[in-house]
Amino acid sequence: MPVEITWWGHATCAVRDSNVRVLTDPLFARRLAHLRRRRGALPPPGARHADVALVSHLHADHLHVPSLARLEQGTRLLVPRGAPGAVPGLRRLTHLRVTEVAPGDQVRVGDLVIRAVPARHDGRRLPFGPHRCPALGYVVEGEARTYFAGDTGLFDDMAKEVGPVDVALLPVGGWGPYLGEGHLDAGRAAQALAQLAPRCAVPVHYGTYWPIGMDAVRPHEFHAPGDEFARLAARYAPGVTVHKLRQGDSVRLEVAR
Repeated sequence: MPVEITWWGHATCAVRDSNVRVLTDPLFARRLAHLRRRRGALPPPGARHADVALVSHLHADHLHVPSLARLEQGTRLLVPRGAPGAVPGLRRLTHLRVTEVAPGDQVRVGDLVIRAVPARHDGRRLPFGPHRCPALGYVVEGEARTYFAGDTGLFDDMAKEVGPVDVALLPVGGWGPYLGEGHLDAGRAAQALAQLAPRCAVPVHYGTYWPIGMDAVRPHEFHAPGDEFARLAARYAPGVTVHKLRQGDSVRLEVAR
């Protein structure tokens, strides 16, 4: 059975595997604080349908309470351990089945096993205060093993901590002209790809949101990361197939282990 990946923009992906629909870091906003969506239509209402949604860390472009509020009644929601205490809005989402996880935890959803793995990223709920939870990635194991990195920097034990994977959904940029510590740019993402050695990869977390009034400031950081990742991946990890999607596009992958 093929695995289907749809990229809705930023870090929001739908992964369909073993008849289970997984949604990553749901963000359905046209505008978020000083950011506006510059590319790709908002995901349609059907994109909110999921059996389980994964939240990687507390930053508002990844844990977006209004978007989570639009998920259907009874959707399973995995969040970093301590997130409901750090983000009061989560506690009001009583229509969702919230499960807190930490690195190493595993949760079964249908025929999938979802494993939380470490990430190297700021876990604070910026800019609202000092509350902090560990940032996470997730490995979705079914017909394929799909790694959703969330937001992370490159770290030495990445391949060991994540384990063998078939598909990697890797951040390759951001939402502003400069990337801070704890992020992957196109080059570092290509190096991560060489460590992880999946069969294929999809670049995400770029080319969707940008600060209002800053369209002319380092615009290549908005437009170029996907193409640059594909170019560098061919150098660092030539055995990996890169699927560069546009927002709303899907790819069906036949993964035979």
